[in-house]
Amino acid sequence: MTQSQQLASGAQALGLALDEAQIASLLSYLELIRKWNRIHNLTALREPEKMLTHHLLDSLAVAPHITSAYLLDVGSGAGLPGIPLAIARPDWRISVSDSNLKKASFQQQAVIELALQNVQVVPGRVEDVPPQVKYVGVISRAFSELNAFIACTRHVLAEGGRWYAMKGVHPDAELADLPDDVIVEKIVRLTVPDLHAARHLIILKVV
Repeated sequence: MTQSQQLASGAQALGLALDEAQIASLLSYLELIRKWNRIHNLTALREPEKMLTHHLLDSLAVAPHITSAYLLDVGSGAGLPGIPLAIARPDWRISVSDSNLKKASFQQQAVIELALQNVQVVPGRVEDVPPQVKYVGVISRAFSELNAFIACTRHVLAEGGRWYAMKGVHPDAELADLPDDVIVEKIVRLTVPDLHAARHLIILKVV
């Protein structure tokens, strides 16, 4: 099975219908990560097959469960999950943010090379994003513990917005330690094709 076929099959299993242009764009993005990885340590993964499952499909798995079309991806690293989501959902507007300037430079290069009109790069610490800028959803992929995630992004979450925390195993201890005014709206157990590991999406909101 080619990478294109594996990606198309995996996306279909997740309930996503991607056209040929989107598949090509996602694979170009993966190739760009591989190219930059030779010089900069963007991601720990180097094997193409694992990158496809652990980066692309893992990022795309949350798409059916997100109701916010204006997202901030915090601690995005190489642009994950923000850039794959932006390719799969061209009607969404996504900002990707990372405090590591080399990673932010990569994000900007990816936006330029892939001609992503719906992605904005916000370099620097998320704590420094002006509070006037509000997002309907804030997402993170293994960024920090839930409390820290909420604390450093609360000022940019719009009223009625949602936090989307992508986690591996079910974070029982973190969930027991949430701020008093934050509740769990939903916990989604994710099944990522060809990825044999626990994955959960924790959706949180202010009461």
